[in-house]
Amino acid sequence: MTTALITGASAGIGAAFAQQLAAHQTDLVLVARSQDKLQELANSLKHQHQIQVDVIVQDLTAPDATEIIFQTVQQLGRSIDLLVNDAGIGDYGDFAESDRNFQLKTVQLNIATIVDLSHRFLTGMRQRRTGGIINLSSVGAFQSMPYFSIYAATKAFVLSFSEALWAENRSYGVHVLAVCPGPVGVKFFQEAGFPSTLVDVAIKFDTPIETVVRDALKAFEKREPIVIPGNPINPILATLPRFVPREWISSFWKLVLGYNFEK
Repeated sequence: MTTALITGASAGIGAAFAQQLAAHQTDLVLVARSQDKLQELANSLKHQHQIQVDVIVQDLTAPDATEIIFQTVQQLGRSIDLLVNDAGIGDYGDFAESDRNFQLKTVQLNIATIVDLSHRFLTGMRQRRTGGIINLSSVGAFQSMPYFSIYAATKAFVLSFSEALWAENRSYGVHVLAVCPGPVGVKFFQEAGFPSTLVDVAIKFDTPIETVVRDALKAFEKREPIVIPGNPINPILATLPRFVPREWISSFWKLVLGYNFEK
């Protein structure tokens, strides 16, 4: 039986990954900050699917988070076959007027944590010549996005990083996938501080969380390097920057996202 470690597993896409993998008899290690939500999910999945589920309560923005997670997994005696890097944050606003510490935390969680966890668990996968990593990127990775600048830039890193690892590790029997969804649910946009008018627009292009995860797992099985799940407009948004001057794309998103900041 394989074992998957999922970050950001207490809700949203991370929890959906846990549910769908559990249904395929995958043992789990669930990581997030919320102990109550994690334990509730773990108990439910153990009862429904008769699998082993361990919980690691950890704030992934802490400087020593990845070391704690890796050491805990070793102490549990678990061998990670699939790493799902789902945890991520972002906020809406003018970068120059934003909270500097939050932006640094965003880079820490969305980039450094993924790099560190991937490096730590990839070594064992390559030695066993089997395994995989699923990294949550975004359709925003394909273009710059004014007023959502740090989030989009970190997701561009995740996409490029994942594609490179896909190529590097194919000969070792290890597969790496970047998942690039468009809008998924309302909660993320509300927590990121988007105005209600933009939240309403995002809802119109929303992809159900279960669809994102289902499409991701299908793409992973097919050994694809990238998947853009959900609404048909998402592949268009991802492809358009190849054919349109980059400054046009940035100007378009400034117009769409930046009306609150026009002076």
